[in-house]
Amino acid sequence: MAVQDKSITIVGLGLIGGSFAMTLKGLNPKNLWAVEKDEDIIITAQNRGIIDKGYREPDVPLRHSDIVIMCLYPDAAVSFVKDNMEHFKRGAVITDTVGIKAGLVKSINPLLRSDLDFVAGHPLAGREYKGLEFASVNVFAGASYIITPTERNNERALEMVENMVREAGFETVLRISPGQHDEIIALTSQLPHVIAAALINSGSGCEPGLFAAGSYKDTTRVARINSQLWTELLLGNRENVLARIESFEGCLAEIKNAIANNETQVLGTVLEEARIKREGIIRVLEKRL
Repeated sequence: MAVQDKSITIVGLGLIGGSFAMTLKGLNPKNLWAVEKDEDIIITAQNRGIIDKGYREPDVPLRHSDIVIMCLYPDAAVSFVKDNMEHFKRGAVITDTVGIKAGLVKSINPLLRSDLDFVAGHPLAGREYKGLEFASVNVFAGASYIITPTERNNERALEMVENMVREAGFETVLRISPGQHDEIIALTSQLPHVIAAALINSGSGCEPGLFAAGSYKDTTRVARINSQLWTELLLGNRENVLARIESFEGCLAEIKNAIANNETQVLGTVLEEARIKREGIIRVLEKRL
């Protein structure tokens, strides 16, 4: 078992960290600790039995933790590893939940002692809200988890993280390179957030809330955004995001021109192509359920 004989520390008890704590606590790990700057959150987590004990300073739990899960923003994750290198238990496996991987791996790997392993991970799960109050044991159920191995990783560490996230409820665990991850996520996660933000901001001069039906609400759902986190994510994956924005601009221009020129056949073809592609995506998703 990946969890029952391990001491685990979760760094950051927000939505993802809190959900990890809830799911892993139910699997009866040897110890489940948390590092969190907010004392009130620590007290809440302890009183609710989400963790065994919380700490504002990481040195004590890190000395005894077999697995450390960093549920932090990208820059904070790098700083945490750098600032606490002397505290990690010998042979510990460090992992993360950051939504970009190439730059993170490039920054963290050179900081590691030779006995430590960093397994970069990304849960494809979450909500448009943040904070422990929105954490749940159901957040990860049936979701996918991406691990981005490098030549530095050993198989033992990779399997440990894979087994842990499967036990936490993730149905599919994928291994791809950090670069592949960032290229794909720019399309499937980051571009939708950009589009949602732009759509919301384009509505100035009217009151769309009075007329918003399902399509507007669905399309703008992720505009309820954690602006600090998403600023880091978009800038951290800048080249891939820009490439996807430019591709989207091209597709949008095609639709714009067809409307401007009253080109019925062109517009219909573009919309039908989109419908067919969307149906194909749905069929792939349904096969996973």
